Amino acid sequence: MKKIEAVIKPFKLDDVRDGLTELGVNGMTITEVKGFGRQKGHTELYKGAEYVVDFVPKIKIEVVIADDLEEDVVHLIERHAKTGKIGDGKIFVFDVRDCMRIRTGERGEAAIS
Repeated sequence: MKKIEAVIKPFKLDDVRDGLTELGVNGMTITEVKGFGRQKGHTELYKGAEYVVDFVPKIKIEVVIADDLEEDVVHLIERHAKTGKIGDGKIFVFDVRDCMRIRTGERGEAAIS
């Protein structure tokens, strides 16, 4: 199993979520996060005063999938989240050793389907 974490621009969430659902990904966790990468935040103007926004709002999507879906999910997220501009985000892939559905005690891939 693999855990895929993607940090994307908030307005791309619906496109990515819809694509993952069509691909057959059954569950996901969505978190509103803030951070910065290469762009180091940005400067905004508010009531005539300039101030620096150090952390940019982002969305983190987490999914746990069967190994054979890894490439499809990564490419789907890339395709749906990409704007071609700085700050599009990152995709991280982790190995998952085990998983357990608390309600039934199912383990492994049976617990994520």
